[in-house]
Amino acid sequence: MLYKVKLKNSEDHVLLDDQVYEWLSTDPYFAEVDLINNLRKHSSGCVVFQKTWKKAGGGFKTETLYLHKIIAERYLKSEKSEKRKLVGAKNGNKLDCRIENLIFRTRATASRKRKTSSRVGYTGVYQENNRYRAVISINKKAIHLGMFATPEEAALAYNRKSREVFGEEGKVNIIRNVSLKS
Repeated sequence: MLYKVKLKNSEDHVLLDDQVYEWLSTDPYFAEVDLINNLRKHSSGCVVFQKTWKKAGGGFKTETLYLHKIIAERYLKSEKSEKRKLVGAKNGNKLDCRIENLIFRTRATASRKRKTSSRVGYTGVYQENNRYRAVISINKKAIHLGMFATPEEAALAYNRKSREVFGEEGKVNIIRNVSLKS
């Protein structure tokens, strides 16, 4: 069974497996702080539980629990390693916290999967005058993939090389102009 839990500060919902929902509902600490009913969407797009506690000596401390991290630590601990210690969503949807969608990744993979900050809107694509350059980073070296007439053509070139070099762990641009073939 799949649970959709409404987030406290958003119209969005987080997706949870039934066993995860049961655990979060019955764990003594999570039940005490009412974690299930106090989940929020963080500015990063992740789902978090945040609570501010008054310190004994004065002042305050804010506790932040990232939902995808606590689920992965509990249910996927055997997949965690010295290199693969960052948790990500396989399908890219940070609101999908089903166990089958979570994965421990290397820092390099997490970096490749991050949303692009390119002005053009595609990872590895840069405008130069009226043309578009495609570039990919392999072993910390920038590799020039070519110059193209459109940003979509450059993005497709990036996608092909990313799949070739990194396989499933590579970043793939979502092409806005669907008339192009990949």
